[in-house]
Amino acid sequence: MVLSKIVPHPTPKAYLEQYTIPAEVAAEILYMATYTYNDILDKTVIDLGCGTGRLAIGAALLGAKEVIGIDIDKIAIKQAIKNAEKLGVKEKISWIIADINSVRGQFDTVVQNPPFGVQKRKADRKFLEKALQIGKNIYSLHKGMKAAEKHAFPVVPSFLKRLIEKNGGEVKALYSLKMSIPHIFRFHRKKMHKFDVNLYVIRKREM
Repeated sequence: MVLSKIVPHPTPKAYLEQYTIPAEVAAEILYMATYTYNDILDKTVIDLGCGTGRLAIGAALLGAKEVIGIDIDKIAIKQAIKNAEKLGVKEKISWIIADINSVRGQFDTVVQNPPFGVQKRKADRKFLEKALQIGKNIYSLHKGMKAAEKHAFPVVPSFLKRLIEKNGGEVKALYSLKMSIPHIFRFHRKKMHKFDVNLYVIRKREM
């Protein structure tokens, strides 16, 4: 209910795949990260491609020690700042307008809802690679399988498994979630589009 008060992007751009993560999905991810895996409370958390801040703000509300939200779009960041102030966590989050490639340092936890690569092929890989460079524990949403590819349980596609392992990570869990986005771009044909997404819980291997 709290996350649903966060205002989405006022002028989203299709080429950046700026779809605000639904409040229910954000809450489910953050609840799991906090209470199942103990990766939020008193941890340093970064939200890559934070948009208007649902994941970053949620992490701050759940007791993260330090939260950073980064997005290339200044309009999204301006709205994120307003959202954080409205929910009383303005002082707990640092917002950065920049490409994610500029991020340096190490964080306990990375949360992200990256572009799925629908408009620009492999756009999500850039986010995954950066998350594995800077994070110990990663929660990353990716496009679900097509109906013809589905199994009884979610399966990690071989190309993603290779990418994650090449960058020093391993998939600890994979969850199938339902996502919905409203009609916001001209090419959308439905009032509400519902589809499957996969949440990857990834751990960085200790060297």
